[in-house]
Amino acid sequence: MLRQDGVAARAERLTKEYGEGETRVTALDAVDIDIARGRLTAIMGPSGSGKSTLMHCLAGLDTVTGGRVWIAGKEITGLRDKELTKLRRDRIGFIFQAFNLLPTLTALENITLPTDIAGHRPDAEWVGRVVDTLGLRDRLRHRPAELSGGQQQRVACARALAARPDIIFADEPTGNLDSHAGAEVLGFLRESVDGLGQTVVMVTHDPVAASYAHRVVFLVDGRVVAGMDGPTPERVLEQMKRLDTPRG
Repeated sequence: MLRQDGVAARAERLTKEYGEGETRVTALDAVDIDIARGRLTAIMGPSGSGKSTLMHCLAGLDTVTGGRVWIAGKEITGLRDKELTKLRRDRIGFIFQAFNLLPTLTALENITLPTDIAGHRPDAEWVGRVVDTLGLRDRLRHRPAELSGGQQQRVACARALAARPDIIFADEPTGNLDSHAGAEVLGFLRESVDGLGQTVVMVTHDPVAASYAHRVVFLVDGRVVAGMDGPTPERVLEQMKRLDTPRG
């Protein structure tokens, strides 16, 4: 186990079940996991392995059946809705496959929207660093319809980074992008960690995307079954092939 000051998120015996009786499905089965601070961690697994459910439970987007979850040392299991909403707003960033940008706002207005809603003044120096890291300086006055898909996702990344959260969760962030735009976004996510000191957890099915991570965690049937540091596309693909092989 990592020391608490080196951990951005932690789960102990995290369990998530859907349904009851004979129809009950165990999506997460007593998962123990530490997400290291200042690292890009990818979560992978076959379809139905529980990877998206794990991300949603770690991020406080879904309730848990059992176990405990911490974000930056604060336990979030059992928090009331109002407390959880505030924690997600102030300490967690989100990037999804859909860009979720407001079409009437400029790129800059979309980037600062969460802090504006929270009633906070954006840190202009930090937002400037994020904008420059993501190569958006000359696109700030453009609306989403005037941006390419890759540029829109970069705006979504900047929005997640703008409040300087403790951790960012990215769910298939390149799923709607072509390979070139996807590689750009993945490079920027890695740079947000290496250059800006952020922490990112990314759910992906793509071995190439996973290779941008410092570490990959593999799930099967709701359980963590393997981990890999310094991944390459070839090593990740080989591991996924082994996980997809019928057991027993």
